[in-house]
This record gives sequence, structure tokens and C-alpha cells, in this order.
Amino acid sequence: MRAVDAPTRRQEPDTPRPEEPDPGRARTPRPGPEPGPWEPAARLVRAAQAGDALAVDDLITLLTPYVGRLCRPIALADSADAVQESLIAVFQGLPRLKDPTALYGWVRTITVREAVRVARRARRETPWGEFDDVPGPLDAELACEVHDVLSRMSSEHRAVLTLRELEGLDERAASDALNIPCGTVKSRLHRARNSFRKAWTR
Repeated sequence: MRAVDAPTRRQEPDTPRPEEPDPGRARTPRPGPEPGPWEPAARLVRAAQAGDALAVDDLITLLTPYVGRLCRPIALADSADAVQESLIAVFQGLPRLKDPTALYGWVRTITVREAVRVARRARRETPWGEFDDVPGPLDAELACEVHDVLSRMSSEHRAVLTLRELEGLDERAASDALNIPCGTVKSRLHRARNSFRKAWTR
């Protein structure tokens, strides 16, 4: 009886075995993501939320110029009151801020609403004081003319111009900050620009 040959094992191609880790060789850590520009402010927020009084003081120092820049073109002569009330509202709400990296957008929303509220309450439209953002200090005469034109506009129109022209927000972000529909932002901005243009060309 013929013997049946045993099946020959198929030769598998040699595959390199994974290199065993060398316990004596230190593993190079992968670099983490670069911290964003908002991270220093976010650290201050976390520290302030934890009750660090020095962090609160540092946050006030950090935010006051930004809040003032938003309040001046909206609340005009009452901008100091608007800044104070905005900062009070910000620090009262700080424990409820869930995302510290969203600090500036959150502060902007509170500040614009407070500035509009103060301007409405004041019921007066007085010429601007200093407004450093437009135009520059070398254009003092032009600055006075711009300030005079803008001081004759309503606080609502000044608010939408501030968010769109100075802060560079799109309609959706301006809508969120002012708590009004996008369509209202668009129509209000259109009227504000027309009012400015007509007053400027007189």
C-alpha cells in the first residue's frame, strides 16, 4: 500500500517581528498641542472661580480696557457707568462660565447688552469722548467729525456698528451678542450705515 505523503507545511514569508521595547531606553514624549492665545486668560478664570482673589484682581485689570473699548461708542458720555455695570455683571456671572476659553466672547455679549441698557436709561445722546479705535490720533479733526456724526445715532445703531465694524463679528455672532434675530441685525446695520452716510455728506 502506497504511503500517503504528509502534507507539507506552506512556507510563510518571513515577517519582521515587532521590536521589543528596550526598558533602558527612555521613550520620547509626543509634543502636546500648542496652547491657544486665550489660555492665560482661561487660567485666570479657573483660578478666580476657585476663589483666588489675586486672580480676580488680575482679571479686572485684563478686561477693563476691552470692556471700555466696547462701551465708549455705545454709551457715549455714560461709558464709565456702562463699564462699571458691565464688570459687575461679568464677575457676578463668572462662577457660571463653563468654558473659560470662551471668556472674551462671553464678556463681549454681557458688555454690549449693559452698554445699550445704560444708554437707554440715560436718554441722552452726547458727543463722544475719546474713541481710540477710529480714527487715529493724527486725524484729530476727522475724529471730531466722526464722533459728532455717531453721537446723533441711536444706541442700538451704535451697538450694531461697534460689533460689525470694530469687532468684525458676522451677523450670526452679532445676533447672539445683541439677542436679536439675524434679520434684525441686517436691517439695523443697513439703516445705521445709511444714517451715517447721510449725516456725513451733509
